[in-house]
Amino acid sequence: MSVDNRWFMPDGDLFIEKGEAHVWRGRLDRSQQFIQDIGGALSDDERKRAARFYFQKDRERFIVGRGMLRAVLGRYLNIQPAVLRFSYNQYGKPFLIEGAVRHELRFNLSHSDEFALLGLTFEGEIGVDIERVHALEEIKEIAGRFFSPAEAAALMSLPPDQQIEAFFNCWTLKEAFLKARGEGLSGHLAEFDVAFIPGERPALLRAGWDPEEARRWSLYSLEVVTGYRAALAVRATRVTIKRLGWEERPQENSPPG
Repeated sequence: MSVDNRWFMPDGDLFIEKGEAHVWRGRLDRSQQFIQDIGGALSDDERKRAARFYFQKDRERFIVGRGMLRAVLGRYLNIQPAVLRFSYNQYGKPFLIEGAVRHELRFNLSHSDEFALLGLTFEGEIGVDIERVHALEEIKEIAGRFFSPAEAAALMSLPPDQQIEAFFNCWTLKEAFLKARGEGLSGHLAEFDVAFIPGERPALLRAGWDPEEARRWSLYSLEVVTGYRAALAVRATRVTIKRLGWEERPQENSPPG
């Protein structure tokens, strides 16, 4: 598995400049000592959520993912990770709170198999999605169920050897957009169109509920690691993306933050 070296672990203080979105990539498969250390920062609620997973690997990946979220946010805010407090919207999207006030830093976490992706910005609502690319049977039927008619038609117009990659391009862009809106897959997948064809600039093309919605958003496909597709959505006309890596620590004997 090749890893893009542009994703790096920074030293020193962290700042998000105006017009920026920071996207962190992190590995979820860690040593038992690392999992024990990073898990110490989790809240009782997060530990209970981790305990609901049937398989140990899923529990451990959840713990590391939440630990990554707390560690990275703690570095930006200069706060101990265990002190951070979250609240959730009706669809389960978390946001930071200070006292009873929602913090202005926007963030979103996604994970698939052994990798997690975390997006942060002050520009507007943000969503990220990462998916491991795998073979799909009945791709036409799946696209017909989850994509808009225009997206499904565009997908099926491609040569068969391009359809799997294009499918995950479309899927990650759509899910990142819905996560940014705070809806996740509860949103209406067929009521908006994204540009996702290989070589085409990602974009929100149409939102059935508001003809002005498309111009408010910026969508990006991200090269994260071989075998995965990822996407970022920000409610802003344009952002500069800074890539950072949580997994490139020289040692695993203590968590960041």
